[in-house]
Formats: sequence, structure tokens, C-alpha cells
Amino acid sequence: METLKIQCIPDELGRLAPLPEYQTEGAAAMDLRAFLAEPLTLAPMERQSVPTGLAVELPQGFAGLVMARSGLAARSGLALVNGVGLIDSDYRGEIRCGLINLSAEPFTIRDGDRVAQLLLVPFARAELLPCESLSPTARGQGGFGSTGLK
Repeated sequence: METLKIQCIPDELGRLAPLPEYQTEGAAAMDLRAFLAEPLTLAPMERQSVPTGLAVELPQGFAGLVMARSGLAARSGLALVNGVGLIDSDYRGEIRCGLINLSAEPFTIRDGDRVAQLLLVPFARAELLPCESLSPTARGQGGFGSTGLK
């Protein structure tokens, strides 16, 4: 198990955000909560950067992926504007969730609502090796849709 150093950033009233939590024994990601002084309503197709009141010090060789909560997206149309957010191991600022309301109805986010998930993943940095050609594969250059629907 990895150790994640986490800082709770006080708001203007001196409140501290709650720590993220894994909701079940088998959960891969921990839930991030909105840290708001007052409710925030997103109109249809409106985007906002929602604070979490948290900053992290990721272990060397790890990145943080900020991901949508699937149930919230499916039921309410609340999604991340960039699909998946990336936190580099040298970033020390507040984690903010860029959210968009993809539904036809306004959606209100309240303080403490679970709005996204944080997944820690190991990564490798590559040494680039320019070359004239790449080794062949059965797929070759087949791209979007090249393997069919079924």
C-alpha cells in the first residue's frame, strides 16, 4: 500500500475539507467532495471549476487521475469537462474538478457532495528513440472502427 500525503486547505471561515474516502473494500478510487461556501447550480451545458479544499503529495512515480463518478454522470449528466484530469507528482496546488452539466435540467452541487474520484496510478517515463519504421503487427495502421462492431 502506498502512502499519500494530503493537505486540507482552510477556507475563508477556517473550515477544513474532509479527507477523501474509499467507499467500499474493493474500491479502486477515493471520492472527492465539493468544498463550497454555498451551493453551486450549474445550468445545462454550464462548466465550473469546483474546489475540493485538498492538495496532495503523490509518491514518486505515481500520478493522480481525477475521474467522473459513473452514477452521477449516468443519472444527472454531471461529467468532467476534460474527461479525466491528470495530477502530476510535482503538483502541489488544490485539486479542482472541472465539471459540466450535460443534462437538460439545472444541477445543484452542495458542500460535501461527492463529485469525482481520485485514482492513484504508477507511470513510466519513456526515453524517445526516433526511427525510420516500426515493427509490423496484424492490425497495422487500422484505426477507428477497424476491428468492427461485434
